[in-house]
Amino acid sequence: MAEFEVERVGGELKRFGVEGSEVPFKVVSPYEPAGSQPKAIESLVQGVRDGDRYQVLLGVTGSGKTFTMAKTIEALGKPTLVMAPNKTLAAQLASELKEFFPNNAVVYFVSYYDYYQPEAYVPQSDTYIEKDSSINEEVEMLRHQATASLLSRRDVIVVASVSCIYGIGSPEDYAGLAPNVDKKVPLERDDFIHALIDIQYDRNDYDLARGTFRVRGDVVDVYPPYAEHPLRFEFFGDEVELIAEIDEVTGEMLREYEAIPVWPASHYVTEKPKVKAALKSISEECEKRVAELKATDKLLEAQRLQQRTDYDLEMLETMGFCNGIENYSRHLDGRKPGEPPFTLIDYFPKDMLCIIDESHVTVPQIRGMHEGDRSRKVTLVEHGFRLPSALDNRPLRFDEFEARIPQFIYVSATPGDYELRVSQNDVEQIIRPTGLLDPKIDVRPVRGQIDDLEDEIRERVARKERVLVTTLTKRMAEDLTDHLLDAGIKVNYMHSDTATMDRVEILRTLREGKIDVLVGINLLREGLDLPEVSLVAILDADKEGFLRNRRSLIQTIGRAARNADGEVIMYADVVTDSMKEAIEETQRRREIQMAYNEEHGIEPKTVRKAINDISSFIAEAEKTVGSKGRSKGDSLGHGAFYTPDENGEGAVPETVAPEQTLAEQLEGLPHDEL
Repeated sequence: MAEFEVERVGGELKRFGVEGSEVPFKVVSPYEPAGSQPKAIESLVQGVRDGDRYQVLLGVTGSGKTFTMAKTIEALGKPTLVMAPNKTLAAQLASELKEFFPNNAVVYFVSYYDYYQPEAYVPQSDTYIEKDSSINEEVEMLRHQATASLLSRRDVIVVASVSCIYGIGSPEDYAGLAPNVDKKVPLERDDFIHALIDIQYDRNDYDLARGTFRVRGDVVDVYPPYAEHPLRFEFFGDEVELIAEIDEVTGEMLREYEAIPVWPASHYVTEKPKVKAALKSISEECEKRVAELKATDKLLEAQRLQQRTDYDLEMLETMGFCNGIENYSRHLDGRKPGEPPFTLIDYFPKDMLCIIDESHVTVPQIRGMHEGDRSRKVTLVEHGFRLPSALDNRPLRFDEFEARIPQFIYVSATPGDYELRVSQNDVEQIIRPTGLLDPKIDVRPVRGQIDDLEDEIRERVARKERVLVTTLTKRMAEDLTDHLLDAGIKVNYMHSDTATMDRVEILRTLREGKIDVLVGINLLREGLDLPEVSLVAILDADKEGFLRNRRSLIQTIGRAARNADGEVIMYADVVTDSMKEAIEETQRRREIQMAYNEEHGIEPKTVRKAINDISSFIAEAEKTVGSKGRSKGDSLGHGAFYTPDENGEGAVPETVAPEQTLAEQLEGLPHDEL
């Protein structure tokens, strides 16, 4: 194996040629594509091969969009970035894709913060808020696995949240400083130790944790942050006699290698000449900025900036790092003012593919990240807490994000206007492999809606089926729940104030039949998979707004599409444009599905899924992928996920999207998705 060289061949990072680098993508599944899937897969694959930059997969609820993604990736063989709107759905996608691709690298890249308070300044009260955070070691390991995999092999699928558009350091430095240890290449033990220190490994001869190494004579044990187990290197003079993976407790040898790269302990590693150049340019910028502040009589701000920068420079010079080092990333990377930062996308080969799931939510998120980040930092710069170059430690703007991706596939049951406008190939996936139809829709007057709803609920209860009711406000949800309880109906409500354990328990009791009705607000949309539900009631359907626009209505209607007897009742006095469009689209899909079923002799049947006692998983779930990380040794956890949503508002089960409006998602993400 050749030693790694930092160079670009035709604009492409040269990569390690390691074992498994040429393994093809292979889907392992007992199922074959069915319904609309074969045509959708064929069309998407052909679109990519024809050079279409933008494609849309309009896949209805329950049509097997993830399986279509998997088969498309398999056919194309391209390293793929799959983006999801939040950690929960990203974890769910990662788990499903891991099962489809057990022999390939399916990795997970989300924010590694359990808790994050960004640095901020409030001029009105003269309050400075220092950055405070808690990093999850397990999620950090998964992030390192993503970058290490991308630089080691091509059969890689990275499932990421919007975190992937934030800066993580130069891939050239990350790869170029990584020692490639080869038994055939002479290497002194001391040189190896110095190399480990240069890439931010800490020496700890007593407690071997991730990101550390220990030395015992001629034996060096290294615990990379991306590895499940430590690596052992045994030296004899300038020869490497043994390279092995070991059990961290027993020291038992698990696997031997002839050669292996040791990737850095941090994504923010920099070559020494770059650090020296950065110290000089930081000092020059500080001198210039202090002069500007003094010229405008901002003496306090000038003094503050000088003191803070001098301290950081001293730390960088003596220790190689400082608190808030990311704010100097432009200098350390050698970037020009205004140039975008390096992100996860820069670690991908140039022929990558990007699939954006739930694109109607994810695309607006990507658009919103830059401005939200900038507004906070401008205040810090104006008041002398940071140099102007701190503004270049930022997420990518949407145009910068797009410029880095050669080809997109947008996936949604309700694609946004932007996706539909730029798409060169619209692919519909309307036929479900199960033969299930989109539900019937009935519009009824608001007057007497509660009495009518009670009658419909009792009819479903008699058939041992369940009901979802969606309201506009938390107060309405609680009041309706109280009314139905007084009427003798087993009901509960769920919204963003519902505690974690309660939220999970409520969904389980609904499926088990301990309650027959669940009242909610916006949570009854993307991702909710409850096949027992045969009726979805939408109160105040004619109140135009975010919760009652065309896309929200179609997503809510989809919650009744998992049951063969699915029906939706909209209570409204007028049929709004949004209602009309949602009803027409649902009817169009239903007619296509009915014609297909009749032609192929398919009888729609509800798919009954096992009801797990999820309470027993809660302790384990808190270590699962998400803001609580994942359990050690669990390869992305093939069980259900119960992870806090992006706002930290409690947990939701595997197929439930967090109860958030788009505004809430955009507001919450910067605190969590850095």
